[in-house]
Amino acid sequence: MTTRTLTRRAALLAVTATASLALAACGGSDDGAAHAGHGGPASTAASATATAGPRNAQDVSFAQGMIPHHQQALEMAKLADGRASSARVKDLAARIEKAQDPEIRTMTGWLTAWGEQVPMAGMDHSGHAGMTGMTGMMSDGDMAALKKASGADFDRKFLSLMVEHHRGAVEMAGTEKAKGAYGPARTMAGDIVRAQNAEIQEMKQLLGGS
Repeated sequence: MTTRTLTRRAALLAVTATASLALAACGGSDDGAAHAGHGGPASTAASATATAGPRNAQDVSFAQGMIPHHQQALEMAKLADGRASSARVKDLAARIEKAQDPEIRTMTGWLTAWGEQVPMAGMDHSGHAGMTGMTGMMSDGDMAALKKASGADFDRKFLSLMVEHHRGAVEMAGTEKAKGAYGPARTMAGDIVRAQNAEIQEMKQLLGGS
């Protein structure tokens, strides 16, 4: 009886230990899935980056240059609401904000996932065009003149400056399309080329009628 009792106890302990290990394994798996499902923006961006293919130095340069380029365009566009006299200029400015603000957030996510420096909002980038590859950036004087203008004068200044600004973005995006390796960045570059070339033609028409 004693031997049988010991044997039964040993068997029960073995079963209990196996069940505990199985539960622990399931718990660990669920916990990992929960973390994956509720990860922050950085983990989400990292996952997206991992599945979108490799990047190269051009991709990093594109994002680091285009973010401040877009930020300045947004600064210009926000001035239109209280200064422009043309409803079409105000509409254009609103469309620029709607398109470029999400692109800034997307590129910020890329750089964060890559462990690269993200340009800070509000920095003066006008003097760094040659260093970062940014083209078409407005000088401090240009921005000051635009802020002082109003009515038809603002419309003309805004359109003229934004044409040059868009041309710079198109040039930067063209370089990314030709030399970049990261699929989503090259896709965004193509979108920028198409959208901003169309807006350049629109602005030229508005300037011709002003």
